[in-house]
Amino acid sequence: MGKGGCKPEGRRASSTEVDVTKSSDGIEKEREAKINAQPKFYWANDEEPHRRRKQVILADHPEIKKYMSIDPSTKYKVAFWVSFQLFSLHLLQGAPWYTWLFCCYTLSGSINHMMTLAMHELSHNLGAKGVICNRFLAIFANLPMGVPAASSFKRYHVEHHKFQGEDVLDVDIPTDFEGWFFHSTARKVLWFLLQPLFYSLRPLAVNPKDPTKWEFVNIACIVVFDATILYVWGIRELLYLVVGTLFGMGLHPVAGHFIAEHYVMNEGQETYSYYGPLNWLTFNVGYHNEHHDFANVSGKNLPDVRRIAPEYYDDIPHYHSWVKVIWDYIMDDNISPYSRVKRVTVENGQIEDLKSRGGLVK
Repeated sequence: MGKGGCKPEGRRASSTEVDVTKSSDGIEKEREAKINAQPKFYWANDEEPHRRRKQVILADHPEIKKYMSIDPSTKYKVAFWVSFQLFSLHLLQGAPWYTWLFCCYTLSGSINHMMTLAMHELSHNLGAKGVICNRFLAIFANLPMGVPAASSFKRYHVEHHKFQGEDVLDVDIPTDFEGWFFHSTARKVLWFLLQPLFYSLRPLAVNPKDPTKWEFVNIACIVVFDATILYVWGIRELLYLVVGTLFGMGLHPVAGHFIAEHYVMNEGQETYSYYGPLNWLTFNVGYHNEHHDFANVSGKNLPDVRRIAPEYYDDIPHYHSWVKVIWDYIMDDNISPYSRVKRVTVENGQIEDLKSRGGLVK
């Protein structure tokens, strides 16, 4: 982890340690009840930090605005890697099981995880002009993963940004059960292996949404693609794609970003950046403080944000190795699924109203 510190944004708290000076009596009681129910998380006293950081940074560096644009090269990167996956199916026909397994973990796992991060980039409409084009491009990136994800991911990810750490609304945060059960070294290894399961099913348990037409389109495209793979190549090749997705999102070097982004390794800091070589494969998702500060800047331009405003990024804790992040998470008894910042700034009635409308994005 890099050097530096930052102003505390959250800590493990009791119900008497929250700032409610700007809160109504209703939300004060809701906050107290939620903290009492899940006291082992880090509970923040204020709103998510990046809205405020963006205003301050732009006041000092207005030239960042010129980087708020799409990256036209995204569609070519997606087309290349989807094609590469299909070419891999052809090359691996008849390969021995150990070659298949090695390539499934290294190639298919890495490429399919890369496609999840292409979906992430496209969920912010940063790959093409127009929302519809980004939606279809995200579904195209989703094809080699073998399971539908792009359309649902967009709906939940937009809320992760707007309501970072918000109880119920930010489904990126593990459940209380995950924190309670997966606390030992062995169980944290199991949790990492099962990360694809938790990442996909946790939203359905914490904040379920009725499917929209885009999710049905997404499902239909994946079914047709999988059926085509099965017909042209066979079950072994389809498994190469699906198992590769599970490998890539589980105990895999690239999956270290799941932990690195928001797990509290340095008490008082909520979001962390990674400045290492795997950013080349992940649309610079490692520049995560930069990304949350400026979600309308494409991954290609996030290094420019850091270059322009280094005083806001270089002196706060950051990472240079996702593998080290995984190791620290598993081996450090003080780090667990509870090591996340939560907050209560939205009343339960407002949450229910948002749910009834299908969320921020349909």
